[in-house]
Amino acid sequence: MNKNKIFALASFFMAVLGIGLIVAGFFIYPDYTIGFGIAGIGFIVIAWAFNALKGRV
Repeated sequence: MNKNKIFALASFFMAVLGIGLIVAGFFIYPDYTIGFGIAGIGFIVIAWAFNALKGRV
């Protein structure tokens, strides 16, 4: 596995985890939706940054 494949997998899994956090906050823990949503958006933003690093590092 080269570095681009590793960055692609890391960004994919972090995006899935971020979406999972948002969904869990919305459906399972409605009292804590804001916290789960902000954490999920943070994971998606970091995944986007990893995706932007592909080919540059």
